[in-house]
Amino acid sequence: MKNSIFTGVATALITPLNEKGVDYDSFGKLIDWQIEKGVQALVICGTTGEGSTLSDDEHRQCLEFAVKRAAGRLPMIAGTGSNDIAYAIDMTQYACEIGYDGMLLVTPYYNKATQKGLVASFTAIADKSSKPCILYNVPSRTGVNIEPSTYAALADHPMITSVKEAGGNLSKIIETFALVGDRLDIYSGNDDQTVPILAMGGKGVISVLSNVLPAETSAMCRRFFDGDLSGAMKLQLEYLPLINSLFCEVNPIPVKAAMSAMGFCDNYLRLPLTPMEDAHLQTMLSLMREQGLNV
Repeated sequence: MKNSIFTGVATALITPLNEKGVDYDSFGKLIDWQIEKGVQALVICGTTGEGSTLSDDEHRQCLEFAVKRAAGRLPMIAGTGSNDIAYAIDMTQYACEIGYDGMLLVTPYYNKATQKGLVASFTAIADKSSKPCILYNVPSRTGVNIEPSTYAALADHPMITSVKEAGGNLSKIIETFALVGDRLDIYSGNDDQTVPILAMGGKGVISVLSNVLPAETSAMCRRFFDGDLSGAMKLQLEYLPLINSLFCEVNPIPVKAAMSAMGFCDNYLRLPLTPMEDAHLQTMLSLMREQGLNV
C-alpha cells in the first residue's frame, strides 16, 4: 500500500469571491473553521473552489495563501489538473514547491481524451510531481470516464496513489476495486455514495457537504472506521436530503449560497455560474435549519 494522503473527510473548499476578486479575509476564516471542526484534509481550487474561472495569478495566490494559513495543521491538496497538460504540469510543480501534500488531477475536459490519452496525460503530470497525485473522475463535467482498466494501468506509478471517483456508477467502482487492489486509495467524490464506497474499501470522501457540516461529515466516516456501520449509514441517510439539495443546481452554486447564509462569504459566483434559484434556496435553507444551522 502506498502512503495515504488522508483517511476520512477532505473538504472540497469553496473560494470566497466578490466583485474585487478573492476575499482572502473570509478565505482564511473558513480554513480555520474547517480545521477547528476536525476535517482530515482540505482541497483548494478544485471544482467547488471555482478553480476553472480563477486567473492564473489568482490560482497561484489562492494555493499559496491557503497552504500558509493551514500551516501544517492538516494535509493540503491542490487542484492542479487541466485540459492543458503543460499547464497542469506547471501548476503541479508550483503546488509541490510551496508545500502541498497532494495534487488533484481532473480528467482533461472539452478536448477530452481516449483511455490511451488519459494514461499518457496522467503519467506526464505525475512524472513531474514530487507529491502524491489523486486522479479525479467526473464524467458529467468532463465528457470522459476513466475506465477501471485505465486505473489499473496507472496504479503502479509511484506518484499516482489515489482516485476521487465521482462517476456515480457503483458497478464500475466495484470493478476498479477488484482491479487495483491496494495499489490505489479510492475516495468517494459524491456525498450520497460515501458510506457505500467506504464499505467497499474506500478511504474516505472528498466532500461538498463538509463545507456546511464538517464535523458531522467527519463523524459519519469516523463511525464507519470505528466499526459502527449502522451508525454511519444512519447519518448517510439523515444527510441525504441536504446532499440532494446541495446538488439540485450545478455545484458550487448551492454550496456557495449555503455558506453565504451561514455568514462565511458573499453569495458571489463568476459566470457562467449564476445565483441559486429562490425556490431551491428556500428548500435548502429549511433543510439546513433541520440540521441545527442558524440560517
